[in-house]
Amino acid sequence: MSSLLLLASLNFGAVALIVVPVLLVMFFLTILVRQYRRCPSNRVLVVYGKVSGQRAARCLHGGGTFIIPLLQSYAYLNLEPMTIEIELTSALSKKNIRVNVPSTFTIGISTQPDIMNNAAERLLGLGDKEVAAQARDIILGQMRLVIATLSIEEINQDREKFLDLVNKNVSTEVNKIGLELINVNIRDITDESGYIEALGRKAASEAINTAKVEVAEAEAVRQRRIAAGEADATLARYKAEAEGVRKVLEAKAIGYQKLLEVCGDRKDIAPSLLVIEQLP
Repeated sequence: MSSLLLLASLNFGAVALIVVPVLLVMFFLTILVRQYRRCPSNRVLVVYGKVSGQRAARCLHGGGTFIIPLLQSYAYLNLEPMTIEIELTSALSKKNIRVNVPSTFTIGISTQPDIMNNAAERLLGLGDKEVAAQARDIILGQMRLVIATLSIEEINQDREKFLDLVNKNVSTEVNKIGLELINVNIRDITDESGYIEALGRKAASEAINTAKVEVAEAEAVRQRRIAAGEADATLARYKAEAEGVRKVLEAKAIGYQKLLEVCGDRKDIAPSLLVIEQLP
């Protein structure tokens, strides 16, 4: 009996030596699989807790990483663009004229390393509405700042300069909270006093006057060309007539010379012969 118990204990020990390592390996593999997190292309994986260096979090776009249990945790930031409607009204321009600048901004969380870290520190855990609200406040402030540095003519006529300044100022500020500016669309710019509308009427009037002047100048050029053509034709006709007269006179001179040669020493009969020649 004792030998059977000894044999059973030996068999149990052998099984335990095989099963326990297998179970441990399976346990660690399960933890490894469960704690490995992949990052989709439309998200940023933020690992926080105990990370290397002095950073508060480590951001990853694409690929994957292992999350150390108990020491680290993770969350995702959405990279999908957000469209923000900005109804800016009564913004004071350089000449103290208040303008309305409705616009549409498209923003999103940046994938640049430094800016991603800003997003991890300032936007992690916030919903889209909360992120959009922060971005809207920044955009409104920067647009008012840009408009205050420009005259109404620069805002209305030099849209490229206006957009460049808006892009530069807004991008710099939204980068600080981890966002990037994707697109800006400025719609119709108006003002409460009607100054922009008056500028438009003035520009239209000037364009019409310029067009009239250009048409008058073109007609004058056409008339000058016609007159020059007629003058050239008249001159050519007179030249042709003069050439004909010259040839007739030259022929008569040759005839007179021959008549004198025929008369020889009797030059006095030349007039009589000339009269006879002219008789019908």
